[in-house]
Amino acid sequence: MSRAAVIGSPVSHSLSPVLHNAAYEALGLDWTYTRLECDEVGVAGLVAGLDPSWVGLSVTMPGKRAALAVASSVTERAAVVGAANTLVRVDGGWRADCTDVDGVVGALRYAGGFSGGSSGGGRGLLLGAGGTATAALAAFAELGVAEVDLVVRDVARVVEAVACASRLGIALSLVGWAEADFGALAGAVDVVVSTVPPSATEPVADLLASAPCLLDVIYHPWPTPLGVAVMGRGRTMATGLDMLLHQAFGQVEQFTGREAPREAMRKALRAATGDLLPLPVG
Repeated sequence: MSRAAVIGSPVSHSLSPVLHNAAYEALGLDWTYTRLECDEVGVAGLVAGLDPSWVGLSVTMPGKRAALAVASSVTERAAVVGAANTLVRVDGGWRADCTDVDGVVGALRYAGGFSGGSSGGGRGLLLGAGGTATAALAAFAELGVAEVDLVVRDVARVVEAVACASRLGIALSLVGWAEADFGALAGAVDVVVSTVPPSATEPVADLLASAPCLLDVIYHPWPTPLGVAVMGRGRTMATGLDMLLHQAFGQVEQFTGREAPREAMRKALRAATGDLLPLPVG
């Protein structure tokens, strides 16, 4: 029996087993997928101790940079992002990838309705410079967004995001949170991605909701302040639940070597979350 798991800390509430086990069942595979509690320091030891029955790992916080370090090979996008949410068993070790990029792209395209940057290069607004921000920057680049305003509460945390933007060829403008004119910023961009807690966006949610497309990576509890503001305008938006679904497709395909059963995975995630969101997959 082949085995896979999601690792992270805390990991007990991860919905990844819902997605992967639904996929394996739909594909007729007698595989198991579980949760393994593991902090960043423990990643190397955990991976080294896995026997050959283990085919893949999904990696959540705080171990994504540690996962990159233990890999014997690294995909180009994982290297650009500087983190890996996927480890796949290969000859001689483990390959690291970052399907979080697929997650942001899929969420924006199918739930957010974003078709990409304009012919002259689109402009994006990114809130926060934490672990998800670099994956969002890589997704922006894939979608044709060439310029990004990065609004941060702590300028000391922007080093990795600045380096990632440079590797991607994105023109990055840094804006301090206290100085940001959120209404003007949202009105001047094609897409907004928020990676910050709901408490941070609550005072400016109505201003941000004027943007044509928005992804809030937070989905619990739902609706977030941004969700309330966007729905109040009679519109829909992309959420972290959409991102979770779309990043899982690539992981399933890399683990199994087969096409992900997208509709089966979508139905399982909707059922597990009480049909909270429509989760379109195109």
